[in-house]
Amino acid sequence: MLMTPTIASILNLMGPDMMVILLIVLLLFGAKKLPELARGMGRAVKEFSAARDEIEKVALNRLEK
Repeated sequence: MLMTPTIASILNLMGPDMMVILLIVLLLFGAKKLPELARGMGRAVKEFSAARDEIEKVALNRLEK
């Protein structure tokens, strides 16, 4: 299985940078909205991963034929 890099590793964001970004998100959306945003992001990542896996499976099946 391929390891997919996280957004933070792609953008080379470390502790202090991530803390500033999280603080800005907190200020923009408020504490009450954050759990809803996190759930939405989780669902989006899950759907994206499922679609990626399906495309990978189809590609591998075509290569085997």
